[in-house]
Amino acid sequence: MLDHFASGWSHSPGVNMNEERPSSPGCAGGRGQEKGKLPPIVTASASCQPPATTSFAGGERGPKIQFPTFSGFISTINQKQVAVGGISSPTRTAFPNAKHVRELPPINADVRQKQRISIETLPPEMKAPLPPEPVLPIRTKTVKEFQEDVEKAKISGDWKVVHDFYSTTFDSFLEINAAFKQDASAPLNTIDDPGVNVEFTNCVYETLLNTPQDIQKTVLKGIINSLLREWKGPRTKDDLRAYFLLVQNPQFTSTSTYIIYAHVLRQTATLSEADHHFLVHWFKKLPQRRFKQLVEGLLQFVSLRLFPAKPDDLPPMAKCTWWIPSATRVLALLNAANSLANPPIIPFMDLYNSTLDHIDLMEEYHIWQCYRNSHRFSFCQFPFILSLAAKKVIIQRDSEQQMITVARQSLVDKVSRRQKPDMNMIFLNIKVRRLHLVNDSLDELTRKRADLKKKLKVTFVGEAGLDMGGLTKEWFLLLIRQIFQPDYGMFAFQWDSRFHWFSSFKCESYSEFRLVGALMGLAVYNSITLDVRFPPCCYKKLLSPPVVPGDLNATVGVASLTLYDLRQLMPELAHGLTALLNYEGNTEEEFCSTFQVFQEEFGIIKSYTLKPGGDKIPVTNQNRQEYVQLYVDFLLNKSIYKQFAAFYYGFHSVCASNALMLLLPEEVEILVCGSPELDIYALQKITQYEGYSKIDPTIRYFWDVVLGFGLELQKQLLHFTTGSDRVPVGGLADLSFKITKIDVPTDWLPVAHTCFNQLCLPPYKNKKELKQKLTIAISNAEGFGLE
Repeated sequence: MLDHFASGWSHSPGVNMNEERPSSPGCAGGRGQEKGKLPPIVTASASCQPPATTSFAGGERGPKIQFPTFSGFISTINQKQVAVGGISSPTRTAFPNAKHVRELPPINADVRQKQRISIETLPPEMKAPLPPEPVLPIRTKTVKEFQEDVEKAKISGDWKVVHDFYSTTFDSFLEINAAFKQDASAPLNTIDDPGVNVEFTNCVYETLLNTPQDIQKTVLKGIINSLLREWKGPRTKDDLRAYFLLVQNPQFTSTSTYIIYAHVLRQTATLSEADHHFLVHWFKKLPQRRFKQLVEGLLQFVSLRLFPAKPDDLPPMAKCTWWIPSATRVLALLNAANSLANPPIIPFMDLYNSTLDHIDLMEEYHIWQCYRNSHRFSFCQFPFILSLAAKKVIIQRDSEQQMITVARQSLVDKVSRRQKPDMNMIFLNIKVRRLHLVNDSLDELTRKRADLKKKLKVTFVGEAGLDMGGLTKEWFLLLIRQIFQPDYGMFAFQWDSRFHWFSSFKCESYSEFRLVGALMGLAVYNSITLDVRFPPCCYKKLLSPPVVPGDLNATVGVASLTLYDLRQLMPELAHGLTALLNYEGNTEEEFCSTFQVFQEEFGIIKSYTLKPGGDKIPVTNQNRQEYVQLYVDFLLNKSIYKQFAAFYYGFHSVCASNALMLLLPEEVEILVCGSPELDIYALQKITQYEGYSKIDPTIRYFWDVVLGFGLELQKQLLHFTTGSDRVPVGGLADLSFKITKIDVPTDWLPVAHTCFNQLCLPPYKNKKELKQKLTIAISNAEGFGLE
């Protein structure tokens, strides 16, 4: 349909739209996990040699393209916000005690924490005088008038009036603004409102797809002319509004329009940083439905460019290597907008592109790690687009490579000393006694610190058995169960949120907190799902910073947290602090509080000042916001700093990897604990049977009962059988779930072997009896249901 339009790109006098052009100084990019910040690609170390040829998901990557970064307006603003918050994070990071480790830029936590961006914080050079706004043509058509024109055309078959409207509207950026701008004479001086007549825009776009083909072709031709006309020269804010409107065109969901769409995206991606700043805030104002459609359209564009349904539908990859980088950078703007919205417009998982699970992920990771100023594109620069399954693959393969490297070095050292190699050297062998589980585990992990990156193998002293995975899982379950007991004193259980939190009690050694961190790291490293209940802020702190600083005195595990984070952990306390902030009377007289906190430790009340001289500073209406922020920081950061620092170093002693920089805190939580999304039908499909078959009456009764359970009971069944009510990252397909027949009287309850994800089910005679016994078993199981 658009072949003659496509040819217009290269045959227009003096303009070749397929030719590589230098980028403008600011370009949209963005680290997904920073939700809006693109870290530069890192320089190759001596060990990272560029491959002779590199493939791009089956196609050639083509020449290196210079795309400016999208970090400027985000990083400038975040530096100011960090300075105000008084929390600094090291910018130089490295693995501890490691040589030749490439340094990658740390994740910027501020965008991740959804801090607001204000236009006032832009540097002076980004607020330079803009070109004068041109005078717009006067267009007065209303929604009602437009709808009447469309109805008349449908009845009469004469579409000339509608055709003329679309032809004029999309002929230039001036006409686009004249048609859709809320007030044609109003200057643009705010980031909060794009000044677009949303109702009219929606009406025009929704009608467009139902008009005759010649009208749709006219619109596309007009867009081509507009893009060719606006390709060079300074941008006004009316131009910016035109790009904002064009990317929403619903015609771009068809592959036949992708050549034009690609150029719209390219010009949008190469706008200045200040323009991107406006676009991010305008995208944030889109209705959820339109925002999601825009995201889905861009994800589809990337997928079909990588794997076209019909290769002849699109130009060869070698001639349009800039398509995917341009689309991904525009997606980065939407990701930044989504992260700034509170709550987010769409879940962060809706930005995943599962098609990328099928490309060479390790090549993408290699490019990201080994190159810096080469401007080579890698999806790892934009990890928000990579699914958690894809990130897990990268982390696992990176972990496996580290395991192989450590194991090989152990064997080489053994041979060099003329000692007989022992295959056990390639494992992290943990030998523990059940009665001294915590102490033995701590001793073993401390002694074998150099072996933490080897494959884990657990032996219980005095017990015969080969660890095929069951003993390892049992070791994790028993340790977690014992350590999180309230009597153990390491963690306090918050009943109002049902989360565990670190005890602030001072102790002589924090090594056991390091053990818990190492346990979590080993679980991720060995793909074990743990049943732990930490609040989301724990994982924010765990990635602060995501790579361990080389300076041993650097601050770690301290995140910029807010009252929102406290509300998730201690909702009652957060409610009280919110009431303090909203109190309309005299705070000083009514509350009689100072900048001081009181805590009970072993029956003794101790006081802590939130700032120097805080015991003499009253909380007033003027300083209560500062008081609340300092209170939150004290509870979640300062009062538990030593405990959490030990926990942080324990986790990173196992998981130290640049791959962690790809993760959001929410994704780390899913890697450790699994996903809360449970599809019981998927569980039914992957279930294996021993002593039963799928068609046995007891099995049919079982699934009829389970499918009829509510979600809470279904999760209790999963917890009873596997030790966790969450699903592994790869979904239930990665879970081995077995139902075994046991020949016992039918008045017995079902039994579970959590180490093997095995449910032992007596041959109940009817559905009522099975439902009664199963409900009792899963509702009254204590701990992990270990037999």
